[in-house]
Amino acid sequence: MRHLGYAVTAHRAQGITVDTAHVLVEPTTTRENFYVAMTRGKASNRAYVVLDRPDPTHSAPHPADNEEATGRSVLFGVLQHSGAEVSAHETITAEQDQWGSIAQLAAEYETIAAAAQHDRWATLICISGLTDDQAEAALGSEAFGALTAELRRAEANHHDLDTLFPRLVAARGFDDAEDVAKVMHYRLARATAQPAGSGRTRKAPRLIVGLIPHATGPMTSEMRQALAERRELIEARADAILDTALHEKDPWTNALGKTPADERGAARWRRLARTVAAYRDRYNISDDAPLGPVPEAASQKIDRSRAAAALRRLAPPREEAQDPARRSPVGLDRQGPSL
Repeated sequence: MRHLGYAVTAHRAQGITVDTAHVLVEPTTTRENFYVAMTRGKASNRAYVVLDRPDPTHSAPHPADNEEATGRSVLFGVLQHSGAEVSAHETITAEQDQWGSIAQLAAEYETIAAAAQHDRWATLICISGLTDDQAEAALGSEAFGALTAELRRAEANHHDLDTLFPRLVAARGFDDAEDVAKVMHYRLARATAQPAGSGRTRKAPRLIVGLIPHATGPMTSEMRQALAERRELIEARADAILDTALHEKDPWTNALGKTPADERGAARWRRLARTVAAYRDRYNISDDAPLGPVPEAASQKIDRSRAAAALRRLAPPREEAQDPARRSPVGLDRQGPSL
C-alpha cells in the first residue's frame, strides 16, 4: 500500500525525512531551498522544473515566460541564485555563515559537475564498445549518476578513461547483467581504487580540500566558472572551520600536532589539517575525536579514509630506536678517577 504525503515548502521541509521527495523547481528558487528540498528523500529525490506559468485564461503565454528556457538552463540559474545574506562582520564565525556548510557547497559542486560533464560521459559510454541497446540502457539507468560520479573520481585519480573504460567494457560480457550502469560502476570502482601510477610516478589525486574530486575536461565557460566559484567557497569554508577550531582550542585539534616552524612545513601542515576540518564540517562531526564514529555510507567511508590519511601524515615521525650495537659502552663517557 502506498501512502501519500503532503505538499510543504522547502523551509517547512527542513529536518523532515521521507522515502521519496518530489520537488517543484521554479526560476525564482534559490539554491539553498533547492538543496534542502532535494535532500529530503531517502530512496529518491526528483525535481520537476517549471518552464512556463500558464495564464489564468489559458489564452496566451505568460508575459514573463522564456520560450527558450530548458530544464537544464533553469536549474543552472537556480544554482546561481543564492538567497543567503552576505555578512558584514569579518570574524571567522561570520565567514562560516557567509560561505555555508561544505555539505551544501559540495552538493552544489557535484550537481553542477554532473550537468557540465553529462554529454562527455554519455559520449564515452556510447563509444566504449557497448551495443546500442546496452548504451541506451546505461544512459537511462538510475545508476547513471553514480557511474558519472565514479568517472569523475577516477579522472581525479589521473586514470586515462578514454583507454580504461573500453577495456573494462570488453573485460566481460553483460548477458546476465540486470543493470549495465551498475556493473560498469562496480568494475570502474575496483579498477581505479588507487591513483594511477606506482611509486614515485604516482600523482596525488586532484581533490578540493583533500576530499572532493575536481571536475575537469571540456565544458562551457559558465559551468567552469560556477565550479570555480564553488571550489573557492569550499576552500574558504574549510579555512574558516580550521581557524575557529584552533582559536577556540577544540579538543579534536590536539590530534593535529603543532604547526611546524618552517614555512614549507607549515603550509603542508595546514593543507592536511584543512582536510580533517573539511571532513568534520561536511558530515557534521561534533565529537572530540577528530573523525568521529565510523560511518556506514560508502561515500562517507571514502572521505573518512582520506581524512584519516591526512591525520597520519600530520603525526610527528617517531624517533628511531637506537641500535644497541651503536650504543656507547656503559661508563664510557664517565671520567675515571685521577691517578
